[in-house]
Amino acid sequence: MKVLVGVKRVIDYNVKVRVKSDNTDVDLSNTKMAINPFCEIAVEEAIRLKEAGVATEVIAVSVGTSASQEQLRTAMALGADRAILVESEDGAEPLNVAKAFAKIMEQEEVGLVILGKQSIDSDNNQVGQMLAALTKRPQGTFASKVAVDGNSVSVTREIDGGLRTVKLELPAIVTTDLRLNEPRFAKLPDIMKAKRKPLETKTFADLGVEAKQHIQLDKVEAPAARQGGVKVGSVDELIQKLKDEAKVI
Repeated sequence: MKVLVGVKRVIDYNVKVRVKSDNTDVDLSNTKMAINPFCEIAVEEAIRLKEAGVATEVIAVSVGTSASQEQLRTAMALGADRAILVESEDGAEPLNVAKAFAKIMEQEEVGLVILGKQSIDSDNNQVGQMLAALTKRPQGTFASKVAVDGNSVSVTREIDGGLRTVKLELPAIVTTDLRLNEPRFAKLPDIMKAKRKPLETKTFADLGVEAKQHIQLDKVEAPAARQGGVKVGSVDELIQKLKDEAKVI
């Protein structure tokens, strides 16, 4: 069974995000980039399935600029067998990404797709659900446990009331939550080997996908600075401030 895993290039989660002076976008100049943390979890889960003998091949796929090759090489250093980059200079929207994944899923005859539930830059949480709708395949979102058994996969999901386990017929789409696994670190020999692994570059046109722009970015602003707190001398004073100033009681 082939497993397709999504990889997105985002600002490293340890980096403080800066906004451009004209508020048109986020400033990416001289900024460290990395694999989206949820995608990293997806890569780890796909590799574990291969190590367990469930998957025969892990294919890492990214949609973005040519710079995304760096993150795909990292995914291959972690254990993915090969990679596909759908090159787009305009910044791919969720629907266009889902359409590209649907075409690759069909071409590669993929048995399981594992995606991060969302990316830490746009936080849309849309691609997995859109992909399931486009391909008419079952989906298990926010997975905290994945178990493949024959022609089906059981996905334990985190919900408000606790945990829910769903059984899906393969091919299926799974999106990962934080508690699914702990991603490994790439070893130096594996990083060197990843440079020789195949990385194929395609375009939306190659896949027969019309990449339309559905979203317009109007403005980007940094969060408002937090105001300093105050100390109160008594419970009565606290209650008075909550009532008269904060107006929460």
